[in-house]
Amino acid sequence: MHFGFSYVGLIFLVMLFVPNVIWTKFQPKDYDRYVKNENKVLLILERTGEILVCCLVLIFSDFNVRGCSFWNLWLAGALAAMLLYEAFWIRYFRSERTMADFYRSMLGIPVAGAVLPVFAVLCIAVYGGNPFLLAAGVILGIGHIGIHLRHRKEAVPDNMN
Repeated sequence: MHFGFSYVGLIFLVMLFVPNVIWTKFQPKDYDRYVKNENKVLLILERTGEILVCCLVLIFSDFNVRGCSFWNLWLAGALAAMLLYEAFWIRYFRSERTMADFYRSMLGIPVAGAVLPVFAVLCIAVYGGNPFLLAAGVILGIGHIGIHLRHRKEAVPDNMN
């Protein structure tokens, strides 16, 4: 592991944050009703994972593109996940922006808005050989995916998943 700036990490964070900033103005109808009931343990895990991922993905140069090797498949997997994540947001912003729209699966991936960026983090961690980012991604995944699976269960009837 090598300390240094990661432009790949910066690109990842931009792809993550831009739609989320836009989302703050276009949240699903009744979203606030579900947020107030969030599990506090999952919320702590999510926030801890978010902070760790945001820091770690930027401070290790191992995540930057390097030569041609088998390991680049992990970086390609992360990129594919983030491109699907962007497609998820485009689909959501073009919808009526209901809870069912927000939690509709994408290519068979449930709660894609939560799963795809976590998968991308895990792929980047493997690509960079960084156990710290891998652990941060697991922490983030438990909290973030857990919260959104609960929201979906509470808000979306089974026949609309």
